[in-house]
Amino acid sequence: MDVLTLSRIQFGLTISFHYIYPPLSIGLGVVLVLMEGMWLRTGKTIYHQMARFWTKVFALTFSIGVATGIVMEFEFGTNWATYSRYVGDVFGSALAAEGIFAFFLESGFLALLLFGWDRVGRKLHFFATCMVCLGAHFSAIWIVVANSWMQTPAGFHIVGEGMKARAEITDFWAMVFNPSSMDRLFHTLCGAWQAGAFLVVSVSAWYLLKQKHEAFAKASMRVGLAVGLVASLLQLLSGHGSAQGVARNQPVKLAAFEGLYETTTHAPLTLFGWVDEKNEKITGPAVPGMLSFLAHNDTALPVTGLRQAAPDKNDRPPVNFTFQMFHLMVGIGFGMIAVALFGAFFYWQGVLFRKRWMLWLLVLSVLGPQLANQAGWFAAEVGRQPWIVYGWLRTSEGLSAVVKANMVLTSMILFTAVYMLLFAVFVYLLNDKIQHGPDEADLAPSGKLSPPERKRA
Repeated sequence: MDVLTLSRIQFGLTISFHYIYPPLSIGLGVVLVLMEGMWLRTGKTIYHQMARFWTKVFALTFSIGVATGIVMEFEFGTNWATYSRYVGDVFGSALAAEGIFAFFLESGFLALLLFGWDRVGRKLHFFATCMVCLGAHFSAIWIVVANSWMQTPAGFHIVGEGMKARAEITDFWAMVFNPSSMDRLFHTLCGAWQAGAFLVVSVSAWYLLKQKHEAFAKASMRVGLAVGLVASLLQLLSGHGSAQGVARNQPVKLAAFEGLYETTTHAPLTLFGWVDEKNEKITGPAVPGMLSFLAHNDTALPVTGLRQAAPDKNDRPPVNFTFQMFHLMVGIGFGMIAVALFGAFFYWQGVLFRKRWMLWLLVLSVLGPQLANQAGWFAAEVGRQPWIVYGWLRTSEGLSAVVKANMVLTSMILFTAVYMLLFAVFVYLLNDKIQHGPDEADLAPSGKLSPPERKRA
């Protein structure tokens, strides 16, 4: 394989592995705020026990996420030096903002969250939990802004020519609020909330099946299902808005999402199928007019096909791969809505804990958001090919001039081995925490108490 293909595979592997952990950290951050807030409001120590247990899981995901994220920044300089020079002013400002507004905020309060339970007051500890959660969300904001600028660049001009050309910001807020950033941010955060919520649901269902820590599991299940249901429904809303944004700003990508080659009114929405890229045909069941309705809220309006949006086949992404990833994401998304609805309904009916088949389904539900997040990321990134900055810089033009294929292949093999080891460590430590379960000592009041709180305790 050539250096371009190898570099793309390496970066894809790197970011795919890294992207397991930030969504979990963001979602667990929301869950921790809710659990600790319920403890402060109700005084029930079961919520204190829940918050302390899930804080340990949060710390594990956060640490692995930080370690795996650093590698990507080095790859910008090693494999993609031309790209880094081209977008340095834009991408660098977003990464700097992440460091200042997100990472410092999150890491600054992290020690208080992890080690301050018995050393500071309850309200101060809750404030630290909120700040860590906010920092995790700020991190997502700036990373999504930077990536969205690559999808729909705005607020810049080009300085220089040829190999010395680079993008320079002319309007910082136009760059931040580029045409796709807010839609993609909402969609990304909903996926992260799902990831954290269904991890809580999965572990709680496992405890109930094994008849261990049942009071803890039932209380955790209630919080996890509530967050998971809300996030799943919001994901449907955010996905619709994001798809309409793609229709406006990246018609080639939307056509690839649906394997649509000819511009047509009443464009059909293919439920599943296979795209024959050679003969430019798609096979599979479709709903007439639904794509036009989803893209424009009107079945009579046309959706642009690939032949019109990208007459040159070299300007098209790998259509079948993009189609399959997009439909996998959508299919899992609807599946997660169904799981959350059934789980919440059975919980409301008071029969959830007796339905072993449903509990097993909830145990496996932790995989859904992860698979959907990965598939959606691949669909978004592969769908904008052959551009690394949409409409301005091709992926093939962003490579480092001095890096050779054998160098990339060697480093990719080494990184894969290290990441497999890291994943094994993560699974081992996570399993160890789950097998150990919540500490019974955490059912006792914790934290420094004010005089009124001491009287109530």
